[in-house]
Amino acid sequence: IGAIVMMALLRAVQHAAFDYHTGEYSAAAAAHGDLRRMLVLVGGGVVAGIGGWAIHARLGGSGGSPTEAVWSGRDDLSLPQTLLNGGLSEVVIGLGASLGREAAPQHAGAAFGAWIGRHFSLPHEQKMLLIACGAGAGVGAVYNVPLAGALFAAELYMGSITLSTVAPALLTASIATVIGWIALPATAVYHVPVLSYPSLSLLGWALLAGPLIGVAAAGYIRLVGWAGEHRPSGRARLTAPPVAFAILGLASLAYPLLLGNGRDLAQFALTGTGAIATLAALALLKPLLTALCLGSGAPGGLFTPTLSLGAVLGALLGHITALVGPSPDIAACAVAGAGAMLAAGMQAPIAAVAFTVELTNTADASMVAILVAVAGAVLVTRRL
Repeated sequence: IGAIVMMALLRAVQHAAFDYHTGEYSAAAAAHGDLRRMLVLVGGGVVAGIGGWAIHARLGGSGGSPTEAVWSGRDDLSLPQTLLNGGLSEVVIGLGASLGREAAPQHAGAAFGAWIGRHFSLPHEQKMLLIACGAGAGVGAVYNVPLAGALFAAELYMGSITLSTVAPALLTASIATVIGWIALPATAVYHVPVLSYPSLSLLGWALLAGPLIGVAAAGYIRLVGWAGEHRPSGRARLTAPPVAFAILGLASLAYPLLLGNGRDLAQFALTGTGAIATLAALALLKPLLTALCLGSGAPGGLFTPTLSLGAVLGALLGHITALVGPSPDIAACAVAGAGAMLAAGMQAPIAAVAFTVELTNTADASMVAILVAVAGAVLVTRRL
């Protein structure tokens, strides 16, 4: 239910901002001209600044971090503050922020889990498990990925894929996904062309691209970490988001795909049709603008921005490989690149593989390439 409400809020804001109904959000934004796009983006920054200041100044914070709560053993997530901050994040993403839409339902699910644990005075370990299951259920519902949502809760939050963690996570993620079907799509998020079965060129690409994506992921993790640690305080909390969103708006004049959480960008890469120069520009700008939005204090997630960056890098490396040798399937390269970047970014390879397969519905044709790229990326990122 939380995912349904948050996505309804997101779509309402997108409709009000750019008359968006179906298709690509970035295309709807580009169709309204440069001036309106800039006004909407700067307005989104103003909303992010005032809303973030109000939540922190009046309520004392955003409700807490679910992962930090589980890893530190605390169950002090605030349900009202989490829901307010989640609603704010969906509003600013609907206005174009380069952040992920999954943070709101993920955090809401975790906060509901914490509230239930406190309400029924459950043992501490069961409270932590409910927080993790709630987070996984929120992600599973919003993306229609019940298996990935469950593994996300077990591997990322609990750090343990065991019967005692996976069974309740599977149950909660499945229930949330089914309830989400009331109003959310019951199909794969991304539409990928029919992929050819892995060739030697694709497997060779995966062996080389995995470590390269791992290096990129390490840099991206440090960039995002630096941005998160240097969020503004005081009056800068009000002024930093409009400036950051204005910069994003200027960049979007040339590349509208930079707007929003990155779903359109990932879909563009997964079609395998992008030119090298365009993919290179997007691969450079997307992480910088995501870190800029995050560092300005705007609330939001990193899941889809990370996935879209991986898809773009995968497609780009596929095109580069084709310049010097046999051409791999570019769409398959994008799929494997998305999985590799997710796995390296989350340091949760099993959940990342499940996310990639469920989001793209490509379990058979590209599985080996995904696994090879994921392994290489995770090993290199951990080393760095």
